[in-house]
Amino acid sequence: MTTSPVTDNAIAGPEAGQVLPIPFAMPDEAALGRLADYVISSLGAVAAAADPARGASLGPAPAASPEFFNAASPLPAANAPATPALSPAIAAPPGGAELYVLAEAQARRLAALSPGQAAPPASVPAVAATPWTSAPEGSDDLRRAVGGLESWLRDPSTAGRSDPWQPAIPAGVALSSYPAFDVGGVRRDFPILSEYVNGRPLAWFDNGATTQKPQAVIDRLARFYAHENSNVHRAAHALAARATDAYEDARATVARFLGAASPEEIVFVRGTTEAINLVAQSLGRQIVGAGDEIVISHLEHHANIVPWQQLAEEKGARLRVIPVDDSGQILLDAYTRLLTDKTKIVAVSHVSNALGTITPVAAIVEQAHRVGAKVLIDGAQSVSHLRVDVQALDADFYAFSGHKIYGPTGIGIL
Repeated sequence: MTTSPVTDNAIAGPEAGQVLPIPFAMPDEAALGRLADYVISSLGAVAAAADPARGASLGPAPAASPEFFNAASPLPAANAPATPALSPAIAAPPGGAELYVLAEAQARRLAALSPGQAAPPASVPAVAATPWTSAPEGSDDLRRAVGGLESWLRDPSTAGRSDPWQPAIPAGVALSSYPAFDVGGVRRDFPILSEYVNGRPLAWFDNGATTQKPQAVIDRLARFYAHENSNVHRAAHALAARATDAYEDARATVARFLGAASPEEIVFVRGTTEAINLVAQSLGRQIVGAGDEIVISHLEHHANIVPWQQLAEEKGARLRVIPVDDSGQILLDAYTRLLTDKTKIVAVSHVSNALGTITPVAAIVEQAHRVGAKVLIDGAQSVSHLRVDVQALDADFYAFSGHKIYGPTGIGIL
């Protein structure tokens, strides 16, 4: 008996020679059940062979050998002679078991290791792994596992290649200790990443400018226009009530996300630029006068420069700039020397949009408050990467844009 190949609209079963049809349009429960049984049995077999000590808790498993891996993986190595198929009679993994789904090429890499060999031969491709971190009946984990098989289910000609979106595991690193990160699963959350540009899958690196939107955000926007669309705080009918509730729920969500003391602290604006201009043209006009000073840094986006330039010119104030060193770090000593009783506003970025520098905002806020100045933090580049607690930070204003944190365009927070 030999391992059975995968064909169009079919997947090899755990028994040699068994091929299960997979109707891609609308699979029925029986087909899904057969697919689940196949995935779970192969999971146990491959995991047991990769880690016999752990596999012992799952039931008897054959020794880690090329034949065994070929049995656990439905596709034989290219140009390899047929090998005897072994049916992995292994129990389903227990809840919380840390198992791994291995692609066919990855299984061959492990199979190539001889006993006691610490690293694979250079000619064997690198391994990538997707963790199975909960009980097999967990629908989310099963969906992720099935998703990892998607490329060679749809196109058997790709079966010899590992998923290009899975990270390579360095030679000698044990699978069980490698950090779990399912790149393919993350990409599937973003519909636009299924697009092809110049014949290749889209890889998006322009998150500093704007982020792509996950399916959950797209679905929520569609739900609003399909079921809740109305003016907020402007009517007494049912749709207006739904829209207003959603609007205020969003305000409360942002307050929790930022650690604000109350939802009443959250002001919706169109983006970070409008938030900065709102502060400059309201509070700024009130507290800045002739001879006063406004402090910014050399790291600022122009949206956090121009409003203060305009205000300083209008009021006859002076704009002071905090210098940075050769690595783009703010020079705190120089900043301290800039602060005087004439300093009315300090406006700095939490993270530089150009260099990625994380500024010492806590120290900047504390020193500014010592001289009675108000502080605005531009959080457009930080809020999606750093945990922000505005109460602990104690800045007077914190601003960011929704479109840079996977939200819709045209919404921002002050």
